Amino acid sequence: MKYLFNFLKILLAVFLIYGGANHFYKPEFYNGFIPDLLPELLVNYISGIIELVLGIGLLIKKFSKKSAYGIVLLMVLFMPIHIWDAFKESPAIGSKLAAYIRIIVQILFILWPWFIYKKINKK
Repeated sequence: MKYLFNFLKILLAVFLIYGGANHFYKPEFYNGFIPDLLPELLVNYISGIIELVLGIGLLIKKFSKKSAYGIVLLMVLFMPIHIWDAFKESPAIGSKLAAYIRIIVQILFILWPWFIYKKINKK
């Protein structure tokens, strides 16, 4: 069970680090998710930095508990954006089906770090 937990923690960290870096390599991909009233590039870069920091923090024992909790909060914060996207006529993610699937994936991205946080809390 310990190996599975470590694998899930590392995999989540890799997802976040990759996603965070992607905010800098392909910022245009995220623009459709950012509401028009916000500065796209600034929000995009801030989101990327937060994802990078939390992903790296998850790999450092001293910071993994706080990072897991921070990831939960970040994913909860992102959830309304994905719901909003699903109700747009042309979702930024590509299609209505992809937008609905993304909501389910977002729920998993909330539960996954929550599981890690709770497991670290028991240690």
